[in-house]
Amino acid sequence: MLNSIPTEADIISAHNRIKDLINRTPVLSSTTLNSKFQSNIFFKCENFQKAGALKSRGAVNVVFSLNETQATNGVCTHSSGNHAQALARAAAIRKIPSYIVMPSNAPKVKVDAVREYGGIITFCEPNLKARESTLQSVIKKTNAFEVHPYNNYDIIAAQATAGKELIEDADAELDIILCPVGGGGLLSGTALSKNYFSNRTILIACEPKGADDAYKSFKEGKIIPSIRPNTIADGLLTSLGEKNFEIILKYVDDIVTVSEDSIVEAMKIIYERMKIVVEPSSSVPLAAILENKIDIKNKNVGIIVSGGNVDFGKLPF
Repeated sequence: MLNSIPTEADIISAHNRIKDLINRTPVLSSTTLNSKFQSNIFFKCENFQKAGALKSRGAVNVVFSLNETQATNGVCTHSSGNHAQALARAAAIRKIPSYIVMPSNAPKVKVDAVREYGGIITFCEPNLKARESTLQSVIKKTNAFEVHPYNNYDIIAAQATAGKELIEDADAELDIILCPVGGGGLLSGTALSKNYFSNRTILIACEPKGADDAYKSFKEGKIIPSIRPNTIADGLLTSLGEKNFEIILKYVDDIVTVSEDSIVEAMKIIYERMKIVVEPSSSVPLAAILENKIDIKNKNVGIIVSGGNVDFGKLPF
């Protein structure tokens, strides 16, 4: 297990460890969107990942990095959905139990998926304090190995592999990479990939205004906890992790925020024009483009689409 910021070699090692248990997801583009925004946009489609989201990369990496003693009592975590599904799936592959703490307002589609993968769910109030205290109770009862959703160097190393693949598979050298930010696992991993594999590329994180702790933290240079976040992008409700923030401050170029209306509009455009299923969190980078928060004219732009787990009974359009 890693005890410091992942190196280039650590990311390559993580990629080799997980590659046979995940999908190398496609990089797609849309002629319509390229024309509309006068740019070349490359969508790294982690909505086609195992368990429907990028989080499978980190979960598989951690579960298959554990020695037999660490894995004996299974794994546990707290998560609003995608990490929960990913960890339950990875544990099932290794044939160990998974104990998942989920907020009471977690999307039904994600709760159902965790159960289908064999995860044992404990519900809690929808705030970080309740998540963490409930998880500690689960650990005391089960002695399971905790796999934090993002504040974990092995998670970061594996999430970095999505950015690595985007850089390798895009049909052009990328000027800009955009990705959503919640706890910072994807963003910190992408920051490392950008630094190691494409260091001339600019990396900009995109966040809902209703859950803008990363934006505030980045501007202040210290972690500002998320207090009562309110956004349709349920995957971006968590506060930044300390390990993630250290990397973000060093390698991320900027963070911008977007409105709820723009998130919904971006999600609708992706459904209508690209014919793919994405969740609200994945639509935040395109929302930033819609709001002209980022100048992408005549540029090659990579967007990491973080997942596609949505409740079709609650689509916002």
